[in-house]
Amino acid sequence: MDNINDLEKLFKDYAVQENIDILHRVINEAKDRNAKGESSKDVWREDLEPRAAVSARTIPILESEVKRLREALTETQKMNNSLQSQIEENVAAAANGKQSANRLLDKLDQVHADWRNLLTEEVEAWTLQALESLKVGV
Repeated sequence: MDNINDLEKLFKDYAVQENIDILHRVINEAKDRNAKGESSKDVWREDLEPRAAVSARTIPILESEVKRLREALTETQKMNNSLQSQIEENVAAAANGKQSANRLLDKLDQVHADWRNLLTEEVEAWTLQALESLKVGV
């Protein structure tokens, strides 16, 4: 099962199907030219090295692919820079939020400590006074 997956990955990585299609098209074009009796500079000749013939066809394709990949890389780098800026802004905002939350919790702790230090008798007296003043007003 892994061998099939490995083969599929290789086929995908090296665009095997696309390259076979290109080779098939080149062969068909050569057959058509040969059938019509046409001749051009890059047609196979006895004195022509196979590497030179293949290079004449593939180098322009590879150069256009390199150009396309460089453009894609540039676009990806721009997007990565934008995302990095957003992440840095989010991290800074989270840090500010955490500081604000810590300040509020510190104030809450102080209020709680102050509340515990109040004398309960004073609070009860104040509460009774407030209730009595409400009863009188009603």
